[in-house]
Amino acid sequence: MQNFKEVDVVTIDENFIRAIGSEWMLVTAGNRERCNTMTASWGMAGEMWGRHAAMAVIRPQRYTYEFVEREERLTLSFFDPVYRKALAYCGSHSGRDEAKIANAGLSAVYTDDGVPALGEARLVLQCRKMYVDRMRPERFLDRKLIDRWYEADDFHWIYIVEIEHAYVKA
Repeated sequence: MQNFKEVDVVTIDENFIRAIGSEWMLVTAGNRERCNTMTASWGMAGEMWGRHAAMAVIRPQRYTYEFVEREERLTLSFFDPVYRKALAYCGSHSGRDEAKIANAGLSAVYTDDGVPALGEARLVLQCRKMYVDRMRPERFLDRKLIDRWYEADDFHWIYIVEIEHAYVKA
């Protein structure tokens, strides 16, 4: 990716609780012909099954869900605060209806594997899906979460992904 350099994921000094929960990230999937992105403020990064891993959750009605389901890989992109409006735009508009990435003032770039990411990000994690499952209401131990977050029974799909490559702005 032009203007990025690859780094070892274990050298990244990022507070992912803040980066995901407060600053947000963009989940992007697709190919060079067509891709989509969505804002996410829920997720995790760490170790799973002996691999550097992350978790993203996506509601099935999100347009990006179709791309993530279809593709083997996706990217998680993290931004400096100056891009907050762009991330808010990506969280409130659908790529079904418009050229959302361009309209948000962002540009799609592609990793060496052809996985789409956002050129304005400070950090991009290229990931490969390892596990997917739907959250199930009967598995919630804290039933209040269902009332608070799932009134429409639109439970997230959980994606546990291996972080294959990490890129930072050069």
